[in-house]
Amino acid sequence: MVDAARASVEDPSDGDQVGERARRLLDELPLEEVAELARAEWELRARSYRVDLWGAAYLINGGCSDDGFEYFRGWLMSQGREVFERAVADPDTLAGVPAVQAGQDLESEEMFGVANLVHWERTGEALPDRADYPALPEFWDFDDDDEVRRRFPRLNIILD
Repeated sequence: MVDAARASVEDPSDGDQVGERARRLLDELPLEEVAELARAEWELRARSYRVDLWGAAYLINGGCSDDGFEYFRGWLMSQGREVFERAVADPDTLAGVPAVQAGQDLESEEMFGVANLVHWERTGEALPDRADYPALPEFWDFDDDDEVRRRFPRLNIILD
């Protein structure tokens, strides 16, 4: 679904464009498929709920609130499986993503929860939220320059 949405927008690095297109594509599917895709999205949301990824989002976007982290993860999902999987495994790999290098604002409210939104619009009922977020370890100081350099050497270089 994400690949089809990305292939049909002017700027696939723009998570909101991808999210809007994904929303239209989802709206063409039977509700059972929309619900299945919502479950897959919940799994991605849970897998990407990580302190190290939050720290990378904070560095990239110049700060990152709770909502900002959700929208960053929405943007990350809109970038496709390869970018998503690499970033979850090692957030410093985001340094190789052209949108990061270009200094774009990397958030997409449109993409975060898109399948659930389509289901709600068509039925008036929200699907139960199944994102079982892991407990996060203790946060480190995202403003500590030495710690940022240690954790994200590649991101720090391109964003410095």
